[in-house]
Amino acid sequence: MSSYESLALRYDALTTDVDHDAWADYLEKHFARCSIPIHTVLDLACGTGTMTCLLAQRGYEMIGVDLSAEMLTVAAEKARALTGVIPPMFLQQPMEELDLYGTIDACVCCLDSVNYVTRPRDLLRAFERVHLFLMPGGLFLFDVNTPEKLEGLDGGMFIDETEDTYCVWRADYARRSRICTYGFDLFFRQPDGLWRREEEVHQERAYTREELTGMLRQAGFSHIHVYGDRKLRSPRPGEDRIFFAARKES
Repeated sequence: MSSYESLALRYDALTTDVDHDAWADYLEKHFARCSIPIHTVLDLACGTGTMTCLLAQRGYEMIGVDLSAEMLTVAAEKARALTGVIPPMFLQQPMEELDLYGTIDACVCCLDSVNYVTRPRDLLRAFERVHLFLMPGGLFLFDVNTPEKLEGLDGGMFIDETEDTYCVWRADYARRSRICTYGFDLFFRQPDGLWRREEEVHQERAYTREELTGMLRQAGFSHIHVYGDRKLRSPRPGEDRIFFAARKES
């Protein structure tokens, strides 16, 4: 079963620990430091559209792109509930085939979505596509799980649950390929009270700071900076998540 096909409807309930407002505050700190005014923003790998809609409520003209039709269905429902804002536009596309109708001032890619692109050539192509659609001076901001975090997950078993959903998942890290595979067993309570079991497999690739910086340069980006986990300083040893900010040359 493809990633997020079953998880989409339960994704938000299982990720209530993510402080989206704090994430949006951090993104806006970078927007304020950009050399051009930020109005139109691409939320790449937008998932269920929580960040897309939140930034729309903060006054940005939003485009959400994701590979999963199921996640985009949830995102579209959220967008229909918005009032007094420009409705976000949603497109179903893989990152490496990004194709927009016009330019954007900034692109954000949150919650280690970059790690989900497991083939380096596809990730380079995705960076090139983002660069193509950015305005001169525009910002590309994304985060990744560090190699140390993904390797540290190896063999771990984890449980997430709500009243109607029980999710058990295991992480297995392959050092040679640097790919962490997550096997999910999902149990859903149905309207008749019976439970249904489904499975999903997700994968993330560990990219080094040097690899990602090199890809960004190869894609045409300049002024590349790396930050700690939602910080405006350099990463410190042991941080599980780091952020990259890159600009298209003015």
